[in-house]
Amino acid sequence: MASVTYKHVTKRFGDVVAVSDLNIEVADKEFLVFVGPSGCGKSTSLRMLAGLEEITEGEIYIGDRLVNDVPPKDRDIAMVFQSYALYPHMTVYDNMAFGLKLRKTPKQEIDRRVKEAADILNIGDLLDRKPKQLSGGQRQRVAVGRAIVREPNVFLMDEPLSNLDAKLRVQARGEISKLHMRLGTTFIYVTHDQTEAMTMGSRIVVLKDGILQQIDTPQHLYDLPGNVFVAGFIGSPAMNFFDATLTETNGIMYADCRDFRIAIPGERRSVYQPYLGKAVIFGIRPEHVHDPDYPPPGIVPALVEGRIDVTELMGNEVLAYFTLPHAEFIGRFDPRTKATIGSTKTAIFDMSRMHLFDKQTENAIR
Repeated sequence: MASVTYKHVTKRFGDVVAVSDLNIEVADKEFLVFVGPSGCGKSTSLRMLAGLEEITEGEIYIGDRLVNDVPPKDRDIAMVFQSYALYPHMTVYDNMAFGLKLRKTPKQEIDRRVKEAADILNIGDLLDRKPKQLSGGQRQRVAVGRAIVREPNVFLMDEPLSNLDAKLRVQARGEISKLHMRLGTTFIYVTHDQTEAMTMGSRIVVLKDGILQQIDTPQHLYDLPGNVFVAGFIGSPAMNFFDATLTETNGIMYADCRDFRIAIPGERRSVYQPYLGKAVIFGIRPEHVHDPDYPPPGIVPALVEGRIDVTELMGNEVLAYFTLPHAEFIGRFDPRTKATIGSTKTAIFDMSRMHLFDKQTENAIR
C-alpha cells in the first residue's frame, strides 16, 4: 500500500491555471475525495497523479517515490473513468483480464485474480457476457473489477457513478465504500456531487478555480466551513446567506440583516467583537431553520417572518422557500407543518448553529 503526496503542484494549459500550488498528503489506506464544481481542477489533479497529464510545477510522490517522470504503467495505480471504456467485442472475463495478459501474468494467476474480483463485486455469473448484455450498474462493476485485478497501491476513480441513475448511484456508493474497507488500499475519488463526497470520503478536498479551499473530514467541513464557498457547496440545500452588519444595543450583539435583526448568542460575543459596526455575511443552514409549531429541543431560537413562495414535500420533511424584501431563505420543516404557499409565516433560526463570515475575504470568523 502507499501514501500520496502533492507538493506545490501546479498545472497550466497555456495561460490558464487549472491547478495552483496544490499541497496534500494522502495517508496510506485513506479514502480521499476531491469535490468541486466543473472546471475546478479535480480531474486534472487526478490525471497528474496517474501520469496522464504532465506537471507544470511541483512534485508528486507515491509512497517515498517521486513519480513526476515515471510512465503511467509503472506507477502501480489503477484508474476507473467516468466512461467505463470496456471492449465491446470481449467478454467480461477478457475485459478484466486484458491488462494482466499484456503484462504477461501467468494464466493461472490471471484466473485467480479475475474470479476473486468477480466474487467481491458479485458479477461471477456475468463473466461470459459481453458489455452490451449488461446494465449500467453491471458495466460500472466490471470497470471497477478491471482495476481490482491489478492489485495496485492506489485506486483512482474519476466520477465513476455519474452515468448511473439515482437509485443505482446510492447502491454503488455503498459498494465502493465496502470495497475500500475490504481491500485496505488507498482510494482517491473525484466527484462534483457533494452527497457522494460526504458519504464516502474519510477526508474531503474542496477545490474552486484550481485552488484548494479546505481539506477536512466530512463532519468538520459541514460544521466548520472555512469560507463562504465551502459553506455553500457542502450541504443540500445550500446554506442560507444574508448580508448583515454587526451592531450592539444594551450589551446585546445583533446581526442586522435589513429585513430582520437577530441576537447573537452571548458566548460568541468576544469572537465577533472586532467586527462590531462592520459588514459581515450571516449564514444558517436550512436544517437549522425550523417550523415554530414543531421546534426541536435544545435550540437557541430567534424568530424571522417571511412569505412562503414554494413548498416541496419530501416525505420525511417539507422544504419551505421564504421570500423577504431583500433576501430569500429555505427552511427544512417537519412534514406535519401547516405552511402553505402564499402565506406569511414565522420561522425559527437555531442561533447555536449560525455562521459569520468576513465580508471582504469571505473567510469564516471563528
